[in-house]
Amino acid sequence: MSNTFDLDSNPHTRLNILTGEWVLVSPHRTKRPWQGKVEELSPDNRPEYDPKCYLCPGNDRADGDVNPAYSESFVFKNDFSALLDDTPLASFNEADLLVANNQKGLCKVISFSPKHNITLPEMKVADIASVVALWQKEFNSLSENQWIKYIQIFENKGEIMGCSNPHPHGQIWSLSDIPAELLKETERQKNYYAVHRKSLLSAYLQLELEIQERVVYENDHFVVLVPFWAVWPYETIIISKRHLTSIKYFTEAEIKSLADAIKILTVKYDNLFETSFPYSAGMHQAPVNSGDYPEWHWHMHFYPPLLRSATVKKFMVGYEMLASPQRDITAEFAAKKLREMPQVHYKVK
Repeated sequence: MSNTFDLDSNPHTRLNILTGEWVLVSPHRTKRPWQGKVEELSPDNRPEYDPKCYLCPGNDRADGDVNPAYSESFVFKNDFSALLDDTPLASFNEADLLVANNQKGLCKVISFSPKHNITLPEMKVADIASVVALWQKEFNSLSENQWIKYIQIFENKGEIMGCSNPHPHGQIWSLSDIPAELLKETERQKNYYAVHRKSLLSAYLQLELEIQERVVYENDHFVVLVPFWAVWPYETIIISKRHLTSIKYFTEAEIKSLADAIKILTVKYDNLFETSFPYSAGMHQAPVNSGDYPEWHWHMHFYPPLLRSATVKKFMVGYEMLASPQRDITAEFAAKKLREMPQVHYKVK
């Protein structure tokens, strides 16, 4: 047995520099046979317009409003909001054991396209740029509400990610408090910035661009890569080359470049198993209305569950629920596979 340690073959842990958490990597298990859950794929025979869809143009929504005959992206207040903007201020504490606080918020839905039967990788870059521009507009508008402290922009794609409507759409949740995951990322970035006077992700990105091993795609303003600490099999992160604290500061060129990066990445995802690739994706950026955050560096996470095929996904169970995340394929293997994928969607090849 060799005594030489190898990241490609030996079990090891990797540090997530954004959260301080560790992930167990077990590359020697990649040949493990699979006799577990196999997903059943639903046939994708959606029409371009569905009269029963509450996101299609001209249709009635649950609250009685009627969607306009929109031709690009469209945003509205969620009819089934997880947060309410009229929640009264309150707190509860029973002997420091039963503790609760009110959570005020505002939830919006953004329809990416009037077409019911497409997804982001099937949209034109110009149309995705319209979505990014609307994200920026909503972020700027929502941040004018002084009670809002964090704005989470995200998308759940696919039935197995809990998406309740196949029409291409995402969500924007604005909260009166900063969520726990963002507090962790803030602390890690702040600590690094205090010592190095440089953003954590600027330094990390510089190193990744020198190594190139985990880079999937790069354009003038953004880099797509599989992070060294990735948990999900084909997890990626998009990082802005310029140190930007939030989408508020994107130029028109950066809006177009992000649209290009999202297009290329999601096309590669779909091409990997020739299926509409499910994922949860979302931006992380500086909080609002709560001071300055010079350490913050804008980035966007993509967390896809598919593991071996269009029908086999990763489950977060057992050790991962009780101890720490674990993965078999390495980040380097995943990045290589994604790099090799064509930039033209498999449906139009």
